[in-house]
Amino acid sequence: MNLDLPLIWALIILLAVFMYVLLDGFDLGVGILFPTARNDGERDLMMNSVAPIWDGNETWLVLGGGGLLAAFPLAYAIIMPALYFPVLLMLIALIFRGVAFEFRFKATPSHRRIWDLSFTFGSVVATFSQGLVLGGFLQGFEVDGRDFAGGPFDWLSLFSVFVGAGLVCGYALLGATWLIIKTEGELQERFYRLARPLLFVVLGFIVLVSAWTPLYYPFIAERWFSWPNLLYLSPVPILTAALAALLLRALARRREIQPFVLSLGLFLLGYLGLGISLWPYAAPPSVTIWDAASTPSSLSFMLVGVLILLPIILFYTGYSYFVFRGKVRSGEGYH
Repeated sequence: MNLDLPLIWALIILLAVFMYVLLDGFDLGVGILFPTARNDGERDLMMNSVAPIWDGNETWLVLGGGGLLAAFPLAYAIIMPALYFPVLLMLIALIFRGVAFEFRFKATPSHRRIWDLSFTFGSVVATFSQGLVLGGFLQGFEVDGRDFAGGPFDWLSLFSVFVGAGLVCGYALLGATWLIIKTEGELQERFYRLARPLLFVVLGFIVLVSAWTPLYYPFIAERWFSWPNLLYLSPVPILTAALAALLLRALARRREIQPFVLSLGLFLLGYLGLGISLWPYAAPPSVTIWDAASTPSSLSFMLVGVLILLPIILFYTGYSYFVFRGKVRSGEGYH
């Protein structure tokens, strides 16, 4: 059987990135919402809702980045120099955030405020940096032969800043709906109230980014707005509107699990829309996944390993969520 190895590896990396966005997205969202807590008790509950699982969520970031380097070295060699500064900023922010998890619960009350700020700072900056990376990727890269030929700040534009702000709001929505599941009482009610305006803001960003992106590439406009593509791809915006309506209803009816699941669905549809727009480019607008792929022998060898590793990651991720299911309550969790 003749396998299209670059296509298989592209799907694996897309899965890893999507899992990272979903799983680390909501725990970054908890950090973004951390300043909404009114006292140390509420901050303890919010942090304990993600403390047992946050580091496992970031496994997917390692898999996505490592897979890009191994499977598509040309794309890695173009993307990393082009987006070096926002990637570096993201990693520094994640370090601040990770340290805050470990030190906040051991700090004296007088020093705890420092780690609260570190947790919030790391979450906001890491999320905004990811938005800058996404915005820079959507803008594309100047390539000369097999080398990045642009400048170190080509990624910095009004568009990338706009995408960064949108991702901060999107992760905040995920965080709010996650905390609806994990908290109760007045704190839970506060996140019910907060999720509704966040949803409207996120929908506004989705609409504007969807309208802005085709301006960069005529082929994206052609892909979405030509006939019959317009008919074939219309389910994506229609389902987005439907999920948003269902999410509003779930919030109004004070459902606990549905808002989080529907928020994940909105991210899935947004991710699908970006995939449709940019496929099959590994480094738009000129380097496809087949141009950037490693040798078939290397891809085959690595595929054996990842087919063993991927089920293990999926299993322990699911198992950790099962073990730490249920509400977080005062006096339980990290101290």
